[in-house]
Amino acid sequence: MSNYLSELENHSIFILREAYAHFKELCMLWSMGKDSTVLLWLTRKAFLGHVPFPLVHIDTGYKIPEMITYRDRLTREWRLPMVVGMNEAALLEKNTFPDGQVDRLTCCRLLKTDALTRTLNGQGRRMRFNHETSRYEEERNPTPYNGVIVGARADEEGSRSKERIFSPRDAQNEWHVAGQPPEFWGQFNTDYPPGTHVRIHPLLDWTELNIWEYIEREHIPTVSLYYNQGSGRRYRSLGCYPCTFPVESEARTVSDIIAELRDGKFARIAERSGRAQDKDDGGSLETLRREGYM
Repeated sequence: MSNYLSELENHSIFILREAYAHFKELCMLWSMGKDSTVLLWLTRKAFLGHVPFPLVHIDTGYKIPEMITYRDRLTREWRLPMVVGMNEAALLEKNTFPDGQVDRLTCCRLLKTDALTRTLNGQGRRMRFNHETSRYEEERNPTPYNGVIVGARADEEGSRSKERIFSPRDAQNEWHVAGQPPEFWGQFNTDYPPGTHVRIHPLLDWTELNIWEYIEREHIPTVSLYYNQGSGRRYRSLGCYPCTFPVESEARTVSDIIAELRDGKFARIAERSGRAQDKDDGGSLETLRREGYM
């Protein structure tokens, strides 16, 4: 298995370096979940401990507090180029599901999709972590990003299996599934017309089991929410606390999680089954993803 993990690692590092070589304004989304944290680890390997492009986190204001603590701790310890975007207007006007003003999908559109689109396009307020002052400060005259690295995996959820490694979006960040270029024999297109936003997926061929095996092999730090703390429950996928629920599990360590996955404990249970917005979208994220969600 170690050889297979090394093959996955090498392929992902190759994709990361190709993205860096071909996209001038590049960023990477970091949600603090296991997948994007593995992606961050791979990026540091690919560039000799350095992250040569901004990490972008879309803060909905409803993330589980430990996730934000974890984000800021690693940002300081690893001196990460951290940028945070947020739909402040929707939060101030209480146009959110927790406040009872809109349904879950509308809340996701406002706090995730709209916030992400505006952040990537340089139209929204972007806060960058200043390592000299240890504070987030507003980024002046933000430049639009034309390449966005994302930790999506094909096996995680139905709509993600339709992605390409280099997947174009239009000027509004909308995803036209049928218009994606083919990718045969490991060849992919990196040449797109001006105005095209491209999502890059270095983890597309990884599985949930691969992710945890790699976390174990590399000793990657993760949030404790993924482990049973004595309640007989843990989170399998992380999101906003009003709409994300834990699963029943006795796994207290990375090895325990790997054993659960190998034994088929969740073989008939979707990884994102605890994400309520997926159910509201008919069991997939395709509607939100077509509109520009990550």
